[in-house]
Amino acid sequence: MKSVFFISDRTGITTESLGNALLTQFGSVDFRREVMPFVDTVHKADQAIMKINNHYMHEGIRPIVFTSIINPEIRNKFKLNYVCYMDFFESFIPALEEEIGQQASLAIGQSHGISDEGKYYKRIDAIDYSLYNDDGVTSKNFDEADVILIGVSRVGKTPTCLYLAINYGIKAANYPLAETDLKHDKLPKALVPHHGKLFGLTIDVDRLHFIRTNRLPNTEYAKISTCTSEIAAAEHIMQVYDIPYLNTSRRSIEEIAVAIMQSINLHRKF
Repeated sequence: MKSVFFISDRTGITTESLGNALLTQFGSVDFRREVMPFVDTVHKADQAIMKINNHYMHEGIRPIVFTSIINPEIRNKFKLNYVCYMDFFESFIPALEEEIGQQASLAIGQSHGISDEGKYYKRIDAIDYSLYNDDGVTSKNFDEADVILIGVSRVGKTPTCLYLAINYGIKAANYPLAETDLKHDKLPKALVPHHGKLFGLTIDVDRLHFIRTNRLPNTEYAKISTCTSEIAAAEHIMQVYDIPYLNTSRRSIEEIAVAIMQSINLHRKF
């Protein structure tokens, strides 16, 4: 197993995302990942280096260190001869400075700070909306929705709605197609006025059976026969009512969200 450290002077979200995007190209390798955020002083850097060194001494394998640290004094401390070191600012900023003809500001926290309060509150509103309109709890706010996800239980509606809200400011509601809906083979009345906002999620039977069994084992809900009949009925409703849908079985939340936005022409709100 190879240890990987994502080190940042801020949240580490960007560093981890970029680093993981590179690591996915080495699917046969087993990585142990650790994020170290807010390493913004020499003292914190020294503490992080002690931890990296301990892993190296214990494992005997050169760790990989991804960093995105503005301060060169702190950043340079991680250029250790026993690690594979990669810094995203060093890799890209010089080329951009040359191309643009301007020095980078090298200000900390620009990517995740509240640089535009209007955009920030659009994101908060979208998150609040998605939480309040989750799992068909209420349909009275569907007029405000940018998209309404439908599908049987456990196909990924809630996490997709939240991802759309957090990353794109999309007001996404979701409505579970319950047993009564599937039995009558009709679109629920609450959804009929909002047909143009509907997008369906479906899933492979084996995958749904696995998810439901982990959640509620030895129940009718988790039986493979239940999963089979529910998926077939839900897909039939989507086809009859001409509702676009996609299979979530082998897609990440990120892929599902982007596919939805492209399919029904949604755009980022901030």
